Amino acid sequence: MHLSRRTFLEASAAAMAAPAEPKRKLSLSVRVAEAFDNKEKSSMKIEELIGLAKSNGYSALCMRASQAGIQTPPEITAEIGSKIRASGLGVSMVTGDFAVPKNDDQGPNCLRNIKPYLDLAEGFGASLIRVCMKKDEDMEWARRASDEAAERKIRLAHQSHCASLFETIEGTLRVLKAVDRPNFGLIFEPANCLIAGEDYSTATIERLKPYLFNVYVQNHRLNPQGTAVVQTWKRGPVRLDHIGLWEKGGVAYDEFLASIRRLGYQGFVTVHQAFEGVMSVEEAVKKSAAYLKPRIA
Repeated sequence: MHLSRRTFLEASAAAMAAPAEPKRKLSLSVRVAEAFDNKEKSSMKIEELIGLAKSNGYSALCMRASQAGIQTPPEITAEIGSKIRASGLGVSMVTGDFAVPKNDDQGPNCLRNIKPYLDLAEGFGASLIRVCMKKDEDMEWARRASDEAAERKIRLAHQSHCASLFETIEGTLRVLKAVDRPNFGLIFEPANCLIAGEDYSTATIERLKPYLFNVYVQNHRLNPQGTAVVQTWKRGPVRLDHIGLWEKGGVAYDEFLASIRRLGYQGFVTVHQAFEGVMSVEEAVKKSAAYLKPRIA
């Protein structure tokens, strides 16, 4: 048996009505040490990423398979988890394989066998797992996986992502309502909205708020002669340049972050940008934290 979406919304409304200390915290995705076009390799060891996160005031790491995933021997995962906990950091979310961030045809397979991903999340002390959905038939598998995850008090979420069922705002809401599980939600990512030509204003965030489990931030500047290309269903290939969160010409982050503050979002704001080959990872992590801290406080 699962809670209805109505029950979930009523509980969320009650929680929002009660006074609460803001809990927006910074999370650093280990993706920062990956190249944009290679999600399987990292230029840094986990110890280096832990050190970077700690020294720049992040509260957690967002783990991906480039450091540890369902393919990693359990003893190695346990060792990495111990190092993260010993540093005082948490794990905001896990992405358990390479297919999910690649957003390829194998991405939704995680929903058909969610147990290894649940084991991985529990090993890291994380309560959120990123998943992938490409076709309507994935929705039934998302319901089943969500019910299995709920038994272990774990949530599942899909990122705002081009060339997926979550490329557009209307598509996102359609799937979230159809899956109809209180522990299935959204990782909102405004840069993908920028690429797909979708709105990410306060009005849009308000519509998505009941489903908002995490916020990813990265930045791009659209450029017909750009160095990178992203495939979309809506607009075809979109060329762009990678820029820092603090730079102008991409996502209007001052306005976006003001919106999530004003709407009372409480959760992690995760730096999700692949900086390897773009700029110094150390510099980017430091500048991203300095930019974000006063804007999410």
